[in-house]
Amino acid sequence: MDPLTVLYLTYTFISFYFLMIYILVYAQNKSEIMEVIEPDKERSLSIIIPCFNAEENIRKTIQAQLDSDYPGLKKIIVVDDCSTDNSASIIKKFTKRYKQVLYVKTPKNTGNAAGAKNYGSKFVKTELIGFSDDDSIPQKTAISKMVGFFNDAKVGAVTSRVLITGKKNFLTESQAIEYKIIAFTRKLLGFLESIYVTNGPLSIYRKTAFDEVNGFDEKNLTEDIEITWHFVAKGWKVQMAIPAIAYTHPPSKVKAWFKQRIRWNVGGLQTVAKYRKQFLNTGMLGLFIMPFFIFSWFLGITGLFFLSYRFSQYLIMKYLVTKYSIIADVPLITAKELTLNPSILFFFGMLLFALGLIYTVVGLVYSKEEGRFTGHKIRDIFIYSIFYLLMYPPLLIWSFYKYLRGYNKWGTK
Repeated sequence: MDPLTVLYLTYTFISFYFLMIYILVYAQNKSEIMEVIEPDKERSLSIIIPCFNAEENIRKTIQAQLDSDYPGLKKIIVVDDCSTDNSASIIKKFTKRYKQVLYVKTPKNTGNAAGAKNYGSKFVKTELIGFSDDDSIPQKTAISKMVGFFNDAKVGAVTSRVLITGKKNFLTESQAIEYKIIAFTRKLLGFLESIYVTNGPLSIYRKTAFDEVNGFDEKNLTEDIEITWHFVAKGWKVQMAIPAIAYTHPPSKVKAWFKQRIRWNVGGLQTVAKYRKQFLNTGMLGLFIMPFFIFSWFLGITGLFFLSYRFSQYLIMKYLVTKYSIIADVPLITAKELTLNPSILFFFGMLLFALGLIYTVVGLVYSKEEGRFTGHKIRDIFIYSIFYLLMYPPLLIWSFYKYLRGYNKWGTK
């Protein structure tokens, strides 16, 4: 067996392995996916909103928090990270109307959300501490559907399901599908105690646990991933309330999307490097979360390699056959064109694609809001499954390069 076939079979095995884990976890826990746990008591909560030049969205974000039906929400702390637009005056208008809203300003621009979040945490005296991005709009019932998980004293963090809102085009439609599949997958990982990120649009932490890990890592580009790994490393459980929804505005242009994903990937690499000694060590972080992360990268890059190799091989073969046919002045066909039997490798590839497509549809059914069977047109699902996902492997390779070059830029602008 040649090395390329061995590599392909390894790629296929790992892909099937993770896919079967998801299928088995889903089959065993499907009745609990949409579960909402009633809180055993009212826990006091403060929500921190880090804000930088967010005059277009901050008003809706604050209002969404004020509209929350959770009675334990005591403070909404908006941290102005030295904005240069009209954000401060908008926030101050809320502080005059609502005692619940507190405006604080960092001494100097921290340059990232983690710095503003940590600064805001100094003003928190409640049992729970939550964070919401300055362009996020949580549903009225979102917090109420999250806090019940803290009935378990071992739970240190609870995250929400993120859906997108705003401008619609092919890119945002693909992201809408992507976010729903991510949420569905994350919920399944929760049954394995392997949630690897608490998202920025709306996540809540036990304050004692947050203090134990010393808050967010301000040097990491994805502080929400790093703090989750830190929680798991310290023995805290992380849960997800999939019925708790927070809306966010995704990049609607390729350039902004590209910058955002570079930051996410580089931040993930920073986190893996920071916790590298945990790899295959005891606990879910080393035994599942890190291997899951690393094998996901392996699958993406290896998949791109196989696709590129097979396509280039096909083009070269066609070129050589056509060239020889012209020179010899005779029509030639290859042995491959005479057989109707597909290779076993092709069969595995198509089976893997079909199972992945089924998984996508199931995830969309669970994550739909209103309307059609999945909430998306079949056309959009195929664009996502075939073209959008193909953008990831080359992006990941570029992210490795940027990481090695010391890339450390936050934001999408």
